[in-house]
Parts: sequence; structure tokens; C-alpha cells
Amino acid sequence: MKSEFIPNSRGYDVPCQYDINGNEKTICVIVHGFGSSKAGSTAIMMLEKLPLYGVGAFAFDLPAHGESGVDGKFLRMANCIEDLAKVENRAHILAPDSEIVYFGSSFGAYIALLYMVAKKQSGRRAFLRSAAVTMPSLFYNRLTPERKAFLKSTGEFVIDKTEYEYSRDMKLTKGLFDDLEHNDVFTLWREGLAELHMIHGESDDTVPISDARSFAEKFNVPLTVVPNGDHMLSIPGAPEQVLELAVKFFIRAEKHK
Repeated sequence: MKSEFIPNSRGYDVPCQYDINGNEKTICVIVHGFGSSKAGSTAIMMLEKLPLYGVGAFAFDLPAHGESGVDGKFLRMANCIEDLAKVENRAHILAPDSEIVYFGSSFGAYIALLYMVAKKQSGRRAFLRSAAVTMPSLFYNRLTPERKAFLKSTGEFVIDKTEYEYSRDMKLTKGLFDDLEHNDVFTLWREGLAELHMIHGESDDTVPISDARSFAEKFNVPLTVVPNGDHMLSIPGAPEQVLELAVKFFIRAEKHK
């Protein structure tokens, strides 16, 4: 496993970790969830296990997450998308003949979808775990009157990491909420833009299974439902199921190149 920081044109570096030997036909870029990091349990599982199946793995920290040197003022959709582009470019340098695929968890799945919309290139592939396909409403619906007041008066507020078991305190700004308002994947996504597979917990209390089903049905996306599964898909057997399905999806993609 190797670590490095990739310079960003917006004045900060992107912390990365990867396992790539350069001969892979497929490299998976891993996009973590909100409040998590490249050191989260799912990201680590993918980093450690995918190479055992011949798939290179590349994880990074989104702005204001993990080892990122910037705070929530930099947590904007344009920055997330540029960081993902920088990571993809670095992966191509490390393995020039590889195909880039994506593994996104929750908020990371939302970012991956926005990124593929921005790229405007067909033929992409992404495996979406507990995808936050209704990210704008998820954030707005959780706003307390106090936090709404802070947004109005100061344009920001901070969530203590212990509230949702985040890896660090999270500053949320009005700019982030404005970005979310203008980036509804139900409006932006187009069927056929990429090959997707979704996996979602039946008992997810963060992103209701009904949201995942609505997206899957609208865009004809295969959806695997984990009985009694929570948002983290942490119940016994669920992480292994995520890995197994992701590996099959990525290896199948490799064979169809």
C-alpha cells in the first residue's frame, strides 16, 4: 500500500492511498461517505481485497475529510469533482492501460454520479453502496432550527464528530447547501450514461430503501437489497456481500472491455 498527496489547482493537496502494480486492466477509485475517510472500514476493505482479484484500488479523502488539510469551506461540489478527476488521472499514470471504475459509498456514490454526469462520457462503470441519491433533501431535512439560524446569520455551522460518529468535526456552509440544491441526480442523471449496480440495506434509516428503489426503477439500475441491512451495511455477512458483488461487477466489466 502506498500513500501520497496530489496537488489540487484550488490550493490544497488530496490525501491518497492505493495498491496498484501498474499491470492491472481495471483500477477502482473508491469514494468514501460523508464524515468518513479513506481510512473508513469499507474503503479499507476495498483497498485490501480488490487487489487480491487483480483489480487495483485507489482511495482518497474528500475536502474536509480524513487527512485533508482544509475545512468545510472547501467542501463544495466543484472541488469534490476536481479531486476525483485528479485521482483518476493519477491512477491512469500508474496503470496506463487500465480502465477506471468507481466504488462509491453513500455521499461518495452521489459524488461519483455527479462526476460521471460532468465527464459526459458513456461507458463508465460504478458500484454504488447505500447511495445517497436524495442527498439534497437528506441534508435539508436534518437541519434543526438552530442550524438554520446559523446558516442564515453566519453562513455555516459545525457538527461535532461524536454526533454521527464522523472521523472529524464537520463544518457545513451555505455554499455546500447551495451546491446540493443545484445537483439533484434524479434530474441530472440519464439512463445509459454509465453501467451501475446498487446495493442497499432494507432497513437503512439514513437513505430509505424507497429512495434507492425510485432511482433504480427510474434509470433501470440493478439493485441488490440486503434484508435487515443498515446504512453502513455492517450486519453480519453484509460487508462480505458488498465485496463479492463489487468484485463480480468489476471483473465482469474487465471481461467486457
